[in-house]
Formats: sequence, structure tokens, C-alpha cells
Amino acid sequence: MSVLLAACGGGDDSTSGAAGSAGPDEPSGSITHLTHVDPATFEPYVAAFKEKYPEVTDVKIERLTNYATEVKTRMSTDDYGDVLGIPASVTPDQLPDFFAPLGERDELTQTYQWLNKSYEGKVYGIPDLGNAQGFLYNKVVWEQAGITDYPTTPDEFLDDLQAIKDSQPDVVPFVTNYKDGWLMAQWENYRGIPSHDPDVVYDTANSDAPWSGGGDYEVIDGLLYDIVARELIEPDPTTATYDETKIKIGSGEIATMAVGSWAVHRAGRDIEKAGLNPDDIGYMPFPVQHDGTFYAVTGPDITLGINVHSENEVTARAWLDFLVDESGYSQDQGGLSPRIDGPVPDVLADFTSQVELFALNPLPPGEESLFSDISTASGIVTNDGKYRQQIVDDARSGNRDKQEIFDDLNAAWADGRAQAGG
Repeated sequence: MSVLLAACGGGDDSTSGAAGSAGPDEPSGSITHLTHVDPATFEPYVAAFKEKYPEVTDVKIERLTNYATEVKTRMSTDDYGDVLGIPASVTPDQLPDFFAPLGERDELTQTYQWLNKSYEGKVYGIPDLGNAQGFLYNKVVWEQAGITDYPTTPDEFLDDLQAIKDSQPDVVPFVTNYKDGWLMAQWENYRGIPSHDPDVVYDTANSDAPWSGGGDYEVIDGLLYDIVARELIEPDPTTATYDETKIKIGSGEIATMAVGSWAVHRAGRDIEKAGLNPDDIGYMPFPVQHDGTFYAVTGPDITLGINVHSENEVTARAWLDFLVDESGYSQDQGGLSPRIDGPVPDVLADFTSQVELFALNPLPPGEESLFSDISTASGIVTNDGKYRQQIVDDARSGNRDKQEIFDDLNAAWADGRAQAGG
């Protein structure tokens, strides 16, 4: 913590002016933190931060209900808070336009994981917490179907979902959360698991046909297609919201959903508030093994950055560092610590005892934008969720079979690579 605070450096005139009676390098005054999380979540951390820094008058927590859309609109001006989650729509080369540099990547990677908001050797964001990637499931429902072990292949996973459907007709074996497009983007987070390849981002950026040859995208999107085509999902994917489905997985009306490990804690908390038992839900790995071992990719939940236009950058940086290093926020929220030496939360102890965790390698310096450039130029936009909504649509309607979908995706990706210079 002391090293990071020292790295903040001296404030400029605008920062000093916002800092009140404290010196230019001392946290003081007021800042605003934009988030998608209930502001009440931050109350104990704000209180502890103000106790540590008595000259700080307030940390205003402002929740944006439709975060991705609203923050993008705010970022068309200079008024987008002081600390905020960096939206996925910001490409690596745009980071310096919107966010203050936090330090050198080579230095900060000695302390932190998942520094994927970096450009030209500088870090522009540090995660608030990390997630492992797998499936949330109702343990009671799976056990009542006679399933006591994690499925080890996509076909076994499909068979297990079918067993749930056959044995418990009133239960939805798998909910797509199609209506909430951000949850359809969850499938992107499984890349790297089928191949156990930490360089999957680089390899995909250098391939003209990622949806072929048993590659990660073919396995991941093939599983999604098959789940839908075999009618193992909710009757009408266009209506149910995550706020509804997270309670139904607690009640046993839904068996399984694709979501990051953050949901074990957060959905569990809401399930308990609904009078249900949060111990009924668990987390299972993506159904692939390598040499008899399950693996799960880890990555950031929200990566926090500092508005490059902030008039109180010293306090903003101190707040970011406090949340990440001292507050216990990640563990309290059921997340993995962004610190390399950080703890594993209790709610993931069973999962991590059976699954090996690994992180993906970033693209090399000078090529940080290559994957996102190809993704955008291709029209697929892999982290958006819309193209996987189209896979669901096609699997339901039969307009395109799985191979036709993959052929179209490969053609679009190859065209995007040509346009982006990949």
C-alpha cells in the first residue's frame, strides 16, 4: 500500500485546489465513484477510508442502473466521476484518452493479477476483485437427478442436463439469461479452458478460423448451440431477467446458468433474502478436463480506473488502492483477490480444491488492440453478447445449423483480420 501511495506522485494545481487544507499529496476533499453495485455495499469501506484519511469529506457512491450504456454517455463529457469501472467498450488505445496512468505494467504485475487494461507498458486500471469461470448450479436439483460428479466433457454435460429434464420436468435444466445480453457475454470468459491455453487471445488473433478444428470458440459456442437445440433451456429466453433467474436457481426451478463465480456470493445473498437456502447453490467447472484435471480461467470482475479529468486524483488513487489492498472488499464479495498474494474466499473453497486456476496472457506490447480491432472489424464483437444471442436464435429456429454458423463466423473473422492487419 505504501509503495502504491508513493507512486501517486505530487498533485498538479487542480488536484491541490480540490484537496482543501491538506497538502497536495494527502487525500482530502470529496470524490465520486461510479458503479453498478448497490451503494450500500460500499458504506463500511467508505467509513474506514474516511477514518484513515480524516481530511476526506466524502466518497460519493453513484450507482448507474444500466452501467455500460450510461457510463459511455457520461464519458462523452469530462464528468464521469473520479473512480469508475472501465467499460468494455474502451479499447486499449483509447485508455490514455479517458484514464490516468497508474504505473508501469512491469512493476505492477509483481503485485497484481489481470492487468488487462494496459497500453504501451502503462497500466490504466486495477481490478476490484477477480472471478473464476464456470457454471452456477443448484446442488439439490443435480443430486436429485442422480448426478454427484462434475461432468468432464460437453457431451456428458448435455446428458446431465437431459437427465435433469427427464427426472424433474418442472425444472429448467439451463437458463440462457438471453434477455440480459451482458450475461450472454459470459460465454466469452470460457475461452482458454477447452485448450488450457493461456495464449488463446493471441492465438485467436492470429487465426482465420477460430470456430474450427476443435478450438476454444468451436467448443464453447458449440456447447451453447447444443444446449438450446436440445431444448434444455427456458421456454421463452426473451422474457426472464437475471433478477428473476437468480432467485429461481435458489428455489430449484432452474438447475444451471452461465455466470462468473461472483454470483455464488451475490446471488446467494439475494437467495437468502428471499427466504431460500444459499447453501443449495454451488459452482462447477466448464466441462473439459486435461489429463484428468479441471481448469478454470480467472479474470477481473470490474477494473477500476481514474478519470483523467479528475480534479482530485490523489484522493481517487488513495481510494482505489484502499479498496484493492486494505479493505477486504474482494473477499467480502466472494471474489478472488486481485493481489497475487491475496486470499481465496470461503464460498469458492470447495471449487478451488477441485479445479486448477490460471489466467490468460495479455497480447504483447504494441499489439494490445489487435484482438479488439479484429473483433470490431469482423462485426462479431466477441465481448458484446449479441452474436451469442444470434446463436440462440438460430438454434431455436433452425435457420442455420451449427456448421453454417461456424462457417459464417470464420468468414467474418478472417475478413476482420484482413481489415485490422492481423
